[in-house]
Amino acid sequence: MSLDDQLRIVPADADLAGYVPPPRQPSKNEEGCPTPEQLAQRNAALSERLEAMDELLARPLKDILADHEKAEQAALAWDRFGAMWMLSQRAMRRVAMDLGAQLGVSEHEIVERAMGHANAVLNGADEHDLDGTIAPAQMAHIARHRGFLRGQFRGG
Repeated sequence: MSLDDQLRIVPADADLAGYVPPPRQPSKNEEGCPTPEQLAQRNAALSERLEAMDELLARPLKDILADHEKAEQAALAWDRFGAMWMLSQRAMRRVAMDLGAQLGVSEHEIVERAMGHANAVLNGADEHDLDGTIAPAQMAHIARHRGFLRGQFRGG
């Protein structure tokens, strides 16, 4: 859109009370105008969304609300799990720091050792279940997310 399209210059001798600028006619090649193919794609996408909404709204309200309640319960469970995990991490870090202080081990060395253990688990070198406190499903879960976790536990 050019500046001329945005501004209208009124002639000096025009009667301003009755002056109405001519309507702007967009050109067919103007930027921002969708092509017929784009319009067809958008129409198809909107039709799919409409069908999905119709399908959802055709269900009884009690079923819709039950699904929503299940999702809220699942989100709450994950939130509680996250809080439990953070609490346990904080407690275990505190225990490690206290024991390290008693043994004369610096915080830096404790963190370095923890990172070493984390990398050993991620690389499959440490399959120890810590006397049954880590279930095989937990190790499998760690294995599924190895790529992401490696990025979190890079040293230095």
